[in-house]
Amino acid sequence: MRSIVPSAAILHQHYPLVSTLRAQGFAIGGSADAKSRSGAFYLVAQGETPPAPARTVVLGADARCIVPSRDGNPARVSFDAADAAVGAGFVRALLAEPEMPTAADPESLALYALAERVAAADITVLINGPTGTGKEVLARSIHLNSARATGPFVAINCAALPETMLEALLFGHQKGAFTGASSGGEGFFRAANGGTLLLDEIAEMPLQLQAKLLRALQEREVVPIGATQPQAIDVRVIACANRDLQDEVAAGRFRADLYYRLSVFPLTTKPLAERAQDIPALAATLILRHAGNRQTIPWPDVSAIDLLMRHDWPGNVRELENVVQRALLFAGGDTISAEHIVFDRPTALQASAANDQSAPATLGNIVQMHEFQAIRETLAACNGSRIETAKRLGISERTLRYRLAKAREQGDDIVAAGNRSVWA
Repeated sequence: MRSIVPSAAILHQHYPLVSTLRAQGFAIGGSADAKSRSGAFYLVAQGETPPAPARTVVLGADARCIVPSRDGNPARVSFDAADAAVGAGFVRALLAEPEMPTAADPESLALYALAERVAAADITVLINGPTGTGKEVLARSIHLNSARATGPFVAINCAALPETMLEALLFGHQKGAFTGASSGGEGFFRAANGGTLLLDEIAEMPLQLQAKLLRALQEREVVPIGATQPQAIDVRVIACANRDLQDEVAAGRFRADLYYRLSVFPLTTKPLAERAQDIPALAATLILRHAGNRQTIPWPDVSAIDLLMRHDWPGNVRELENVVQRALLFAGGDTISAEHIVFDRPTALQASAANDQSAPATLGNIVQMHEFQAIRETLAACNGSRIETAKRLGISERTLRYRLAKAREQGDDIVAAGNRSVWA
């Protein structure tokens, strides 16, 4: 758990933000013990001296901006009340450890608070939820908050492994145990010894292997293929499923005894559309993650956040990550607006609006429209210089000329709309 030491000015001016950070799992220390907190991060107001610049976030009240810590300088975030949700998301992202989950919705916060209590008990956990809702993130959080945090965290996808090799990969094998076994293998259970083993998509495990998994969980030992003696293991198992395992048991596809052994403490992740307050915080985290070394980190404005929160998110957080990466491509300046947001599939509202037009709003023509807009905005920012525009967009001048010609063919003369006198 990362410790944060807010200054007295921050506690006075931004107590709701500090309270939100505490709810998200940060340990909040008082300014009096700031010097004694080795490795702590600091949150100070604009104008205050950063105690440890590389570990300090300076909070301002000017026009919205986000500047990550670079070259030992403090990170800086400024926003007003209208951008409080995104601003808090950026502050959290700058202060958080890489593995720390992102949550702002009350239900998500309650889930992670419960998971923290579960982490303290060395019990088997079953996590149910749709694909892309953060089941592995939750599992890793349980591991990192447990007494096993210094041990290995081994995550495997049962659906991605060859069925014929799954037993050997899980429990290990001895040299010569089967054709091609030129050397022994310890298997994932022994690789995770002293730590946590995540079995993702557990519903895909073959029935005959489920019996061996059950024995491993009950006896806390495995028998590698080709061996005659069991080997003791000290592993916490967390299983994840995107299908209801009770339904799988009723259908005869999953063993009832294994289900009850795994479901010592069940947790459930909800679809992103059902925890909309997580979206601004997740968007801020993903923007910082994918902005790379951009000098200016674009800020999603109210129109962009409103559009994101109205989407139904069939692909959950993975879809949101795709949308954020596209928006970073389309936004040429310091702001991500609604016009930079392109979904894999339009919402029902957008689809209805598209049906009223003669041309369908396909992903291809939406992407092209935003591409032209990005060129237009970047040209304006570069005072019409084609050379500088191509550099900022990361394309060649030849490609830029092709895009401008394509726009003219479709009736969008980007050059004529600009100031011809400043062209390079």
